[in-house]
Amino acid sequence: MKVLLTTINSKYIHQNLAIGLLYQLNRHYAGLSVMEFTSKIPLVDIAQHCAAFDVVAFSCYIWNIEQTLEAARQIKQLNPACKVMLGGPEVSYEWDDVIALPQVDFIVVDEGEVPFAAFLEHYPALDKVPGLVWQHNGEVVCNSAPAVFDLNNLTGINPYLSIPADELQNKVCYVEASRGCPNRCGFCLAGLQNNLRYLPMEYIHSSLLYLMEHGRVVKFLDRTFNANPSFAISIFQFILEHHRPGNVFQFEIKADILQAELIEFVRTQVPKGIFRFEIGIQTLNAKSNSEVKRRQNFENIKTFVEQVSERVEVHLDLIVGLPFDYYDDIKYSFQEVFKLFAPELQLGFLKFLKGTPIRRDYQQHGYRFQQRPPYQVQESSYLSAHELEQIEHVEHALDIYWNKKRALHTLRYVALNHSIFDFLKGLGACWSQQNGRRNSGLIGVYTTIYQYAAQQYPTDAILVELIALDYYLQHKIKPATRFLPDIETPQRQQAFASLGLNHHKYRYAMHNVHFNVQRLLTSGTIEPQPDLLVVEFSGVEAPRVVG
Repeated sequence: MKVLLTTINSKYIHQNLAIGLLYQLNRHYAGLSVMEFTSKIPLVDIAQHCAAFDVVAFSCYIWNIEQTLEAARQIKQLNPACKVMLGGPEVSYEWDDVIALPQVDFIVVDEGEVPFAAFLEHYPALDKVPGLVWQHNGEVVCNSAPAVFDLNNLTGINPYLSIPADELQNKVCYVEASRGCPNRCGFCLAGLQNNLRYLPMEYIHSSLLYLMEHGRVVKFLDRTFNANPSFAISIFQFILEHHRPGNVFQFEIKADILQAELIEFVRTQVPKGIFRFEIGIQTLNAKSNSEVKRRQNFENIKTFVEQVSERVEVHLDLIVGLPFDYYDDIKYSFQEVFKLFAPELQLGFLKFLKGTPIRRDYQQHGYRFQQRPPYQVQESSYLSAHELEQIEHVEHALDIYWNKKRALHTLRYVALNHSIFDFLKGLGACWSQQNGRRNSGLIGVYTTIYQYAAQQYPTDAILVELIALDYYLQHKIKPATRFLPDIETPQRQQAFASLGLNHHKYRYAMHNVHFNVQRLLTSGTIEPQPDLLVVEFSGVEAPRVVG
């Protein structure tokens, strides 16, 4: 029997750890193959490849389920005898409608190691495959759950061997050090597996060594990597002893429980540029957190972020649409979290994932959400559809101007002197009206924010000056002068002489501004004071502000 393990990744940079594990655990099976596709590959081509197999097993997620089901339909058209098996989080819960589809023969519920091995061993005796959902004489059969997979069986397994080693350099390489989560957040599938199980250290070490040698970006899938701080520190230490230049490691960290030993290790042992910490804050609303069974101390989170930010790149997450989280609550959470000035702040919208308590209890909160993936919230008893649309403007402008690092000075200033939420909401609406969702290029990015700021904040000269500064800092070659008037020639010549500038080798943008340039460079703060802004362009390296 020829069996294909496969999936449809959303991008080329992603790789699927699940099918890599299943393939390596069962590589002794002669007819087993593995192949990963991306969403850019035409489904007809995917179906053509898969139709040559007797069984095709897809790994299914919220981002690929619709493409997977369509690929399965086309596979059946090409080869009606081919059996289609689905597994993964998107089909492990509320699978009744999926198993009823004519193009789906089997569903593996929850972890796949035990069921898939049993399927290969016993097929076509399907009653001997635990955790399998299938149809028999028109009736749906759900076999009993399998025994919990012993993670020690992963010792000696390398799930990355199915990917050519030279491709790993350009992919996000996933590692899991544990399964389950100590938290029980009502919107997350990880909370359904409240029993935390650790993988064998030998497996973790061998995976890391291989990925450090052949890959670049390594992301841990653990939902709370520092649930056991001693375990986390031991992994950190191993990485620091063996990492290679260019390696970057990303972890999901719970930051509201201050772990002094972990913080001290990061502050004293971790070099800059190696670790990224993703911290899910979600909301500062205590009632909302309580409803979704989250415990959180924002003061501790602020302390954690402040103490590790010098060494670690911090990414923060907020979720829009949680129970009891009204528009003003979301605005407050956003503004307080933004002032931490993390390099990336994700403003996500609540997804009603199959199997989660928030989906099960959606009616009691008046939720309406998309019935197709990604199951995103559309309105609730706490947020109208119009309010959600306004917050989407915030999210869009945040991504363009902050997360893409195009207006860092401008937005820091806005956050400390105006309402950053209202500013981004208006800017996002302005962008939508002028540009839609098309790519307008850098000129469009800065023209939009300049026009918006000039219209809505006409008396704030510093705001426009910082927009000009952010615009210049995006170019290695001096761009056209925009947004601010050039200084007169005598003042320009005086600046060349007093600052010792080499105008033969470099090009310069010079503008009179209303803030202390040197204070901005040294402390990041804006001190109102007449000054001269000078930006030097080499044409090769990033521009620099001359103090």
